[in-house]
Amino acid sequence: MSVITLPEGDWIRGITIRQPWATCILAGKNPENRPVHWPWEGWVLIHAGKTKPEPVVLRDPLVATAIRGRELHLGAVIGVARLTGCHPDQGPEKCASPWAERGAHHLVLDDVQELALPVPATGALPAWKPKPDLVAQVFQQLPDFRP
Repeated sequence: MSVITLPEGDWIRGITIRQPWATCILAGKNPENRPVHWPWEGWVLIHAGKTKPEPVVLRDPLVATAIRGRELHLGAVIGVARLTGCHPDQGPEKCASPWAERGAHHLVLDDVQELALPVPATGALPAWKPKPDLVAQVFQQLPDFRP
């Protein structure tokens, strides 16, 4: 197993996302909708919040298809992604994704990678700085990762 060297400094954040949306991101949901603009770009830990999802949300056909066969982990980092931008909703002609919420700010996520084993963690709102030991536990599962 190769050992990766992670960069020092301010290159990664954690983003807490309620379920089932966090798992939907691992299945291709893009963008992530937020009520306000996010000026920060870079790598993010995808952290599934601790709140259980509402049953009505799980019956939404788009959500149900995305999460089929997947466990909805709570209170854990379940993946990583590269946040490449944030823009206000520009209507369906500019952002045709079925996941785009009208009137929201859209976080654009690339290079999404799912963890084989969720890493228990406490999240926060808004974006948060993960402790080095949490980052190390996450990237131990991604030996080919290159920031």
